[in-house]
Amino acid sequence: MFERVAWGILALIHLSPAAAFFLPSLITKLYGISSGSDTFILLHHRAALFLVVFIGCIWAIFDPDVRRLAVVGTALSMLGFLAIYIMGGQPDALRSIAIADSIGLPFLAYVAWLAFRH
Repeated sequence: MFERVAWGILALIHLSPAAAFFLPSLITKLYGISSGSDTFILLHHRAALFLVVFIGCIWAIFDPDVRRLAVVGTALSMLGFLAIYIMGGQPDALRSIAIADSIGLPFLAYVAWLAFRH
């Protein structure tokens, strides 16, 4: 039961950035990037990738066969961002994203342990 809850928490962490794929105005709200910039287009694409992570987490709630792949995708997303954030000097504008990903790390570690323990 707790495994499904952990996957749900990981999905919730990725919900807002994934929703920006369907609601591009969220890109401006989340990242402060205006819709006319090239960076906006890149972040819109990034939202599509977050949608993949979100779907993977939701799918993992119901199908144990996808959990290993979902762990890998979610870990690449979260750990990759945190590494880049730290190497980039921990910009204040991205602190809330880093905090959300950091909160998700124990849940990610738990589902990873369950997925790969055998």
